[in-house]
Amino acid sequence: MKKILPWVIAIGLSFIMVMAVLEMPQSCCVDAPAYSEVSQYYLDNAVEDTGATNVISAILADYRLFDTLGETIVLFASIVAVVSALRKKKEDAHHA
Repeated sequence: MKKILPWVIAIGLSFIMVMAVLEMPQSCCVDAPAYSEVSQYYLDNAVEDTGATNVISAILADYRLFDTLGETIVLFASIVAVVSALRKKKEDAHHA
Protein backbone atom coordinates (compact mmCIF):
# COMPACT_ATOMS: atom_id res chain seq x y z
CA MET A 1 0.00 0.00 0.00
CA LYS A 2 2.87 2.39 0.77
CA LYS A 3 4.27 2.01 -2.75
CA ILE A 4 0.91 2.72 -4.40
CA LEU A 5 0.05 5.89 -2.45
CA PRO A 6 2.68 8.17 -4.09
CA TRP A 7 1.48 7.06 -7.53
CA VAL A 8 -2.14 7.75 -6.65
CA ILE A 9 -1.23 11.21 -5.37
CA ALA A 10 0.88 11.97 -8.47
CA ILE A 11 -1.87 10.84 -10.84
CA GLY A 12 -4.48 12.81 -8.91
CA LEU A 13 -2.39 16.01 -8.95
CA SER A 14 -1.63 15.52 -12.65
CA PHE A 15 -5.35 15.18 -13.36
CA ILE A 16 -6.10 18.37 -11.43
CA MET A 17 -3.39 20.28 -13.31
CA VAL A 18 -4.62 19.06 -16.70
CA MET A 19 -8.20 20.03 -15.82
CA ALA A 20 -7.02 23.48 -14.68
CA VAL A 21 -5.21 24.05 -17.97
CA LEU A 22 -8.26 22.95 -19.96
CA GLU A 23 -10.45 25.39 -18.01
CA MET A 24 -8.23 28.38 -18.83
CA PRO A 25 -9.72 31.05 -21.09
CA GLN A 26 -9.13 30.40 -24.79
CA SER A 27 -8.91 34.02 -25.94
CA CYS A 28 -5.37 35.25 -25.63
CA CYS A 29 -5.38 38.92 -24.89
CA VAL A 30 -8.77 40.31 -25.84
CA ASP A 31 -10.55 40.26 -22.49
CA ALA A 32 -7.52 40.11 -20.22
CA PRO A 33 -7.77 42.48 -17.25
CA ALA A 34 -4.23 43.71 -17.85
CA TYR A 35 -5.36 45.40 -21.06
CA SER A 36 -7.80 47.89 -19.58
CA GLU A 37 -8.06 51.64 -19.37
CA VAL A 38 -6.28 51.59 -15.99
CA SER A 39 -3.11 50.07 -17.40
CA GLN A 40 -3.17 52.54 -20.27
CA TYR A 41 -3.56 55.39 -17.75
CA TYR A 42 -0.55 54.09 -15.82
CA LEU A 43 1.56 53.98 -18.97
CA ASP A 44 0.49 57.44 -20.11
CA ASN A 45 0.66 59.33 -16.80
CA ALA A 46 2.95 57.47 -14.38
CA VAL A 47 6.01 59.63 -14.87
CA GLU A 48 4.09 62.92 -14.68
CA ASP A 49 1.93 61.89 -11.70
CA THR A 50 4.68 60.46 -9.52
CA GLY A 51 7.89 62.08 -10.67
CA ALA A 52 9.55 58.70 -10.99
CA THR A 53 11.88 58.02 -13.88
CA ASN A 54 10.70 54.46 -14.32
CA VAL A 55 7.08 53.42 -14.98
CA ILE A 56 7.43 50.15 -13.03
CA SER A 57 8.83 51.96 -10.01
CA ALA A 58 6.03 54.53 -10.23
CA ILE A 59 3.38 51.80 -10.23
CA LEU A 60 4.92 49.79 -7.38
CA ALA A 61 5.95 52.71 -5.17
CA ASP A 62 3.03 55.07 -5.72
CA TYR A 63 -0.11 53.62 -7.27
CA ARG A 64 0.10 50.22 -5.58
CA LEU A 65 2.06 51.14 -2.44
CA PHE A 66 -0.22 49.45 0.09
CA ASP A 67 -0.41 46.26 -1.97
CA THR A 68 3.38 46.17 -2.30
CA LEU A 69 3.76 46.86 1.43
CA GLY A 70 1.39 44.01 2.25
CA GLU A 71 3.31 41.61 0.01
CA THR A 72 6.57 42.69 1.65
CA ILE A 73 5.15 42.07 5.13
CA VAL A 74 3.95 38.59 4.13
CA LEU A 75 7.34 37.76 2.61
CA PHE A 76 9.17 39.01 5.71
CA ALA A 77 6.88 37.01 8.01
CA SER A 78 7.45 33.84 6.00
CA ILE A 79 11.22 34.32 6.11
CA VAL A 80 11.12 34.84 9.89
CA ALA A 81 8.95 31.72 10.28
CA VAL A 82 11.33 29.56 8.23
CA VAL A 83 14.43 30.86 10.00
CA SER A 84 12.87 30.35 13.43
CA ALA A 85 11.74 26.83 12.49
CA LEU A 86 15.18 25.83 11.22
CA ARG A 87 17.18 27.47 14.01
CA LYS A 88 18.71 25.18 16.59
CA LYS A 89 17.85 25.82 20.20
CA LYS A 90 20.69 26.41 22.66
CA GLU A 91 19.88 23.16 24.47
CA ASP A 92 20.14 21.16 21.22
CA ALA A 93 23.40 22.87 20.23
CA HIS A 94 25.16 21.57 23.37
CA HIS A 95 24.07 17.99 22.71
CA ALA A 96 25.16 17.99 19.07
